[in-house]
Amino acid sequence: MLTDKQSLILCGLLGVGIFVSGILDILDNFITKTVLTIIFLIIITNLIVTKSLKKEKKEQEQGQD
Repeated sequence: MLTDKQSLILCGLLGVGIFVSGILDILDNFITKTVLTIIFLIIITNLIVTKSLKKEKKEQEQGQD
């Protein structure tokens, strides 16, 4: 699980990467697409993991009450 700061850095990196790749016209390059896709998948995976952990923690707290 990534920290908030790491998640913000990855989101900024993805945005800047897409912008710069578009400006330099290298967005069709296989390596560029691969790197940007991996960063995107890391962000999405972190969202899913964080959400499920919060849900499990909330269920455990309700079960203890």
